[in-house]
Amino acid sequence: MTVRLSPSILAADFAALGAGVAAVEAGGADLIHVDIMDGHFVPNLTIGPPVVKALHARAQVPLDVHLMVTDPERFIDAFVDAGAAMISVHVEAATHLHRTIAHIKERGALAGAVVNPSTPVSALEDIARDLDFALVMSVNPGFGGQHFIPGSEAKVTRMRRLLDAVGNSAPVEVDGGVDTSNAARLVAAGADILVAGAAIFGTPDPAAATRALRAAALSLAEPAAAQPR
Repeated sequence: MTVRLSPSILAADFAALGAGVAAVEAGGADLIHVDIMDGHFVPNLTIGPPVVKALHARAQVPLDVHLMVTDPERFIDAFVDAGAAMISVHVEAATHLHRTIAHIKERGALAGAVVNPSTPVSALEDIARDLDFALVMSVNPGFGGQHFIPGSEAKVTRMRRLLDAVGNSAPVEVDGGVDTSNAARLVAAGADILVAGAAIFGTPDPAAATRALRAAALSLAEPAAAQPR
């Protein structure tokens, strides 16, 4: 069993992002999750391509860029040029999702689609075959440090089943309220990539917190939590 960890810099000290990235890399982070918010699709503003470019120059692992923006297709080129290795867009925000996913892939980045907590997995049915990864939100997007929405594990399983049904082995990513208390359940449900912000950067030692989250995710302490696919 393998799992990739994608610490979210949304919870990091923005005055010391380079040091924060280095810390989680020392703890074994596989990716760096970068939340891009526009104050329109979600009620918050974060960063843009210049910061992603600066992170790309420092990071030793790929940048996992999550576009929480209206009309994400307008920003694909800028973020790929800045160094994004993975770009995910919300099905709720993309007017032409198939075109946007194709554009991301044409630019050489991995393309993912995201569903909000109230959006059914079936919204990705017609694009599932084309995805490089699928992201399940386990909080309502817009702010870090929110509590995990109970029952999100079942949605992860439904997403895994959808991808499997079309013959796509692409990973399922989970974002929102992920910590050591639910990581094992999410992996058992079918998650391959765990995004964690406050659980890592909200601690005194992000490197140790990254290692602890991986240990929890791979723990077999809760085998009963596994759900049939």
